Amino acid sequence: MAHYPGRPPVEGYGSGGFSFAGMSHRGSLLLLPSGVYGWAPASDVLTPEDFAAVFRERTDIDLFLLGTGPMMARPPLAVRQAFAASGIQFDYMATGYAISTYNLLLEERRKVAAALIAVTHQS
Repeated sequence: MAHYPGRPPVEGYGSGGFSFAGMSHRGSLLLLPSGVYGWAPASDVLTPEDFAAVFRERTDIDLFLLGTGPMMARPPLAVRQAFAASGIQFDYMATGYAISTYNLLLEERRKVAAALIAVTHQS
């Protein structure tokens, strides 16, 4: 899986992608302590397996943010239960809000990670 080895803030989003570290990426993103990865869940319905990389890095993550797209959408119960079992605090919100929260917590040097579902238009 291609990735950017660092923890840059997200500089922009929309048109089906994101910009960070002076680069752009089309599609959804997974922002982990080990770097930034392209993220493509297996289907429209998220499962705990879609977050396997997150759970592998759980000791370096206190809070995980899920950007659910243009509007907030509650993730399936199985995903919420998997995060509860992992000990990682989990929050979900529209992608734009998740980016703002992620960038702020990253600036505060918090142990934050995120998955951001791409949106066509910036909200």
